[in-house]
Amino acid sequence: MSGNFNSPHPIQPLSVGSVVSAGMRLYRSHLKEYFFIAFKAYAWLLVPIYGWVKFYALSALISRLAFGELVNQPESVSSGERFVNSRLWDFFINMILMLVISLGITFASMLTGGLLIGIPAALLGGLQDGNTANVVILILIVLVVMIIIFTGIVWIGTRFYLVDVPLAIEDDVNGSSTINRSWELTKGNIGRIVLISLVGALITIPIQFIIQIITSIIQLIFTPLLKDGNVGFSIIFSLLILGLTLAGLALIAPFWQTVKAVIYYDLRSRREGLGLQLRDHDI
Repeated sequence: MSGNFNSPHPIQPLSVGSVVSAGMRLYRSHLKEYFFIAFKAYAWLLVPIYGWVKFYALSALISRLAFGELVNQPESVSSGERFVNSRLWDFFINMILMLVISLGITFASMLTGGLLIGIPAALLGGLQDGNTANVVILILIVLVVMIIIFTGIVWIGTRFYLVDVPLAIEDDVNGSSTINRSWELTKGNIGRIVLISLVGALITIPIQFIIQIITSIIQLIFTPLLKDGNVGFSIIFSLLILGLTLAGLALIAPFWQTVKAVIYYDLRSRREGLGLQLRDHDI
């Protein structure tokens, strides 16, 4: 499904509100099938390594199905699942590469932060002399360094925001090239993607709040029963909490995957003209 990304006539990007609302409409209209895919994905997390790869692939499957709706090429769940299952090895490679990259970013951030804070602290004599001016300067340096590092992590993380989507959709990518694909697609769109993520996070808060209330009610009901040390009640309670946790995650995950599909669609559309369909009618 890849295309020419060098079109000389890019169209204007969708607004933040349009992207989020499009993702929400897709989420609502396919909630049942997306929920079951996500629930199965999170259940696979209980199986080490292979299950983690299955989780990664099934999550990306939701984006694939949502993208198919956006380009008026809907696909059945079974067909999409066969495609992502055929790429499990690529998803595994990508997962390992992203883990290595994440560890590298973490190490680099710690090293950079240590140097940027440690060198000025050594030059100012640290905090041992109790000099108020030095203390204020060091505090300001720490704050500035933290902001710089946080901004850098967000910037780099956003460039990798779509790594799973091309791998689940495009024919000519693999576990490593999809990283470059995400880097290419997100170029110049960091701020907009971050803003979309912030708005999306606000939308999911009520769902998380409701799940937390239900969890608290279950805990209140089972607390007096668990005090007796009844093994049966303990098992039932554990299964209820596990099931509720999985269900809660499965309710939220499809929304994020559909939003990612819309972002991916929008970024491609501005160079391929795909966005004209989305602008001409509702999803």
